[in-house]
Amino acid sequence: MTYFMQTLILAQASWSKNLKPLVFVVTLMALISRADIASESLPPALLGNASPLQGETLNYYENANGYLIAPEGQGPHGSVILIHEWNGLTDRVREVADAMATEGYIALAADLYSGRTGSNPRENMALVRETLADPGTLIANLDAAARYLSARHDSTGKVATIGWCYGGGVALSFALGGVEHQATAIFYGRLLDDPEQLKKIDHEVYGTFAGQDRSISVDAVNQFVTALRSVGVPNDVHIYDSMNHGFWLHVDANPEVRSAPALDAWNRLKRYLARTVGN
Repeated sequence: MTYFMQTLILAQASWSKNLKPLVFVVTLMALISRADIASESLPPALLGNASPLQGETLNYYENANGYLIAPEGQGPHGSVILIHEWNGLTDRVREVADAMATEGYIALAADLYSGRTGSNPRENMALVRETLADPGTLIANLDAAARYLSARHDSTGKVATIGWCYGGGVALSFALGGVEHQATAIFYGRLLDDPEQLKKIDHEVYGTFAGQDRSISVDAVNQFVTALRSVGVPNDVHIYDSMNHGFWLHVDANPEVRSAPALDAWNRLKRYLARTVGN
């Protein structure tokens, strides 16, 4: 329920002795409810209901074969780089790229594992350790992605990164040492709390975290925000108290519990991208 609807409910209570305002409030609430249902919905990708993939494979850096999709229309459009979880570039991330194109952004799902994916935690962790041991290559990979997007004829030149889990931590590293870009969105990724490092960030940071996450603690998130504020880095960071790690990209694992917080995070993300890389 939106804050406006909540306000109308309070108005209904205060006007309970006056029938006409009450009828007006109920009618208006019904109209708003229909609008909410029509406009405030999660991308089907998060619910496991995505349409067939619409984009194409792009070899943008050495052995990196990413997934590219552009929105309809001549543009120019803002761009987003999607950075996968610890298991590699999967169809779920490609489907979210399609959703970002629907929102009007050129989307490139990066490939940091040179086409490989893990099928179990042991394989995933091996890929994580291998790539994190060579941070220079990770940054060079994303530099190439950002340069490709900025140079497109249908691009505004503005680029955001969005990363989940492993990818969220990589997105933060890219904000500290990559080529110029305008936005960094971190979903439950590893963090820093060193102001001397964080002051290198020259744009607003978005963050979505989970209160029950055993990997990224609430204290770690709070220390991260405190450090950002201490060096004047604007941020929109929120902890969803009852959620676990990975909740946003996999709402379909528990839709009754995850849908509402995931929708809030999605709406925050859309507003964030609009004000940082939107047209």
